[in-house]
Amino acid sequence: MKTWTIAFEKRLQSWLRQGMSPHRLALTLALGFAIGCLPVMGIPTALCLFVALALRLNLPAMQAANYAAMPLQLALILPFVRLGGRIFSSSPTAALATGLHGSSMAMLRASGSVAAQALGAWLVIAAPAVAILTLVLTLLLRRIPTWAPQAGD
Repeated sequence: MKTWTIAFEKRLQSWLRQGMSPHRLALTLALGFAIGCLPVMGIPTALCLFVALALRLNLPAMQAANYAAMPLQLALILPFVRLGGRIFSSSPTAALATGLHGSSMAMLRASGSVAAQALGAWLVIAAPAVAILTLVLTLLLRRIPTWAPQAGD
């Protein structure tokens, strides 16, 4: 575990030495982590690519945060579906049950409805999470000395 922390700290130092400010790196990591928690499988990696290119952020750092969030993504799918059902005043299980007893198009519509509700819930949670995570990470990253010589330099 200690070697992983040392390797991670060296990676952070190298990103900061490349001219990226602590705030910009914190925003990159926060966005990557939040996008990594998106409750739809397969979309976060591509979305991170587009966001990093559009905002001119560090793509490897954003993808690293995205991949770190993958276990959390799986764990949060059901809570996002339930929260989306509460926000939009509908029952995801009723929608899927209706879709199961209908045609394949009805099932597709029901699945899309549940996914849209989960995405809505994710949007409600992700925006403040990115702001809070950016603030906390900025404070932590400012404490990492970028001028300190590394072992082996």
